[in-house]
Amino acid sequence: MTDTRLRDDICRLGRSLFERGLTPGSSGNISVRCEDGGWLVTPTNASLGALDPAKLSRLGADGGLLSGDAPTKEVPLHSAIYQTRDSARAVVHLHSTHAVALSMLPEIDPRAALPPLTPYYLMKCGATALVPYFRPGDPAVAAAIRGLAGRYSSVLLANHGPVVAGASLEAAVFAIEELEETAKLYLLLRGLNPRFLSPAQVADLSKTFGLDLPEHGDDRH
Repeated sequence: MTDTRLRDDICRLGRSLFERGLTPGSSGNISVRCEDGGWLVTPTNASLGALDPAKLSRLGADGGLLSGDAPTKEVPLHSAIYQTRDSARAVVHLHSTHAVALSMLPEIDPRAALPPLTPYYLMKCGATALVPYFRPGDPAVAAAIRGLAGRYSSVLLANHGPVVAGASLEAAVFAIEELEETAKLYLLLRGLNPRFLSPAQVADLSKTFGLDLPEHGDDRH
């Protein structure tokens, strides 16, 4: 895909996320890995609803700025995901309301922040890890992400927001939207003893769609 097309897609999908209230103000950031190993990323203090293709930050493979405005302060977060998850070609980070709320609940399992509520949650997101709170832009978040060893494509940053990687920008956007809707479902159903997908149903989805779900009993998490 050409550099121009990638820039246009970042701006188009960023505007869509913003206009639907999934990340307010200048929150959230998007990156896409380029064929030369570098990436395009949204600038710091930029609203996803008003991105300029020409001002997107173009980083080299070493993370250095090659052109455009200064990049988001969350570069270490994006970099850690690319370093540990070979299939990642795009990363989307939002401050979507329901996912942020989910990240604050005391009962959340850091190895599986959401139960298997729907098939599309598992198909788009797999399992979702919860990592501890770090201030926005703290380079230490990279170590927490690397500690997941690439097993998760979707992650919740405690008291902050969701981060999702995908094999394409569109795939990452679709997945983070599914994560937000599933978090909303969880909050709506909390305390109502809902019926989750059974282990057999999860196994059937995994077999049919080739899902790679982390083992929740894995103490390495």
